[in-house]
Amino acid sequence: MDRVQHFTSPDPCVSLISGHYQSFEFDRHYHLDYHFGLILEGQQAFASQGERHRVGPGDIIIMPPDVLHDGQAMLDSGYKTQVFSVEPHWFNEMHITRSSQGQLTFTDNVIQDPIVFQSLTQAYMALCNEELSQLARDCLPFEGFSPLVERYGQSHAKPIYALGKSNLERLRAFLLAHLAEPVSLQQLADLCHLSPSQFQRQFKAKVGMTPYAWFSRLRLEQAMKLLKAKIPGTDVAQQVGFYDQAHFSKAFKHSFGVSPSQIR
Repeated sequence: MDRVQHFTSPDPCVSLISGHYQSFEFDRHYHLDYHFGLILEGQQAFASQGERHRVGPGDIIIMPPDVLHDGQAMLDSGYKTQVFSVEPHWFNEMHITRSSQGQLTFTDNVIQDPIVFQSLTQAYMALCNEELSQLARDCLPFEGFSPLVERYGQSHAKPIYALGKSNLERLRAFLLAHLAEPVSLQQLADLCHLSPSQFQRQFKAKVGMTPYAWFSRLRLEQAMKLLKAKIPGTDVAQQVGFYDQAHFSKAFKHSFGVSPSQIR
């Protein structure tokens, strides 16, 4: 049986996910944040950037923002994982990276390092402890992630996905500002000074998803952020363009494995 919990940590930029996945499978998707997964039990398979991976206990999965990937259990017993969801700007603001310029990248999608795994596991468990002092809560994310970033982190210029005379970042900003509105293919093509057919071809070739699938995921990613900010689910559904609460709940659960009401 699948058991999944999404909840916030004392640091609003760091969210936590605890999951035991058996039958649930993640379709190809992306995140707006970094996701760092600690495999505790079982085995998981996932595909990302043209490579297929199989991971087990002690492995750390690193998934940067915007990277397409999927995921499923390899055994009938499933797999157990603890995941940090970290907003991209947090690393620079915490001065964990060596450089404040560029985007934090990592050498591999999967890392096997007992010291780093233990550091992240301890931080995760401590952040779940409601009796922890405020000072400890403030310091824990920095302490937990420092070994990972020091050993495997690099700073590179953020990749620019050019689309005609625009790029993916500008499209994202436009769509985030119009999540609750009906957006047409012609509007997006016009932003890039392309025809609709040219825009669709370029978008799929560079991003790896159709514009519709990418925008649908963007709505759900933003919905997750709003729910974690304690905004009521009915308001969230309308803010991200779902006018039917049942449709929103179904789409949300299909993507994340939990209903909107279970986010805390």
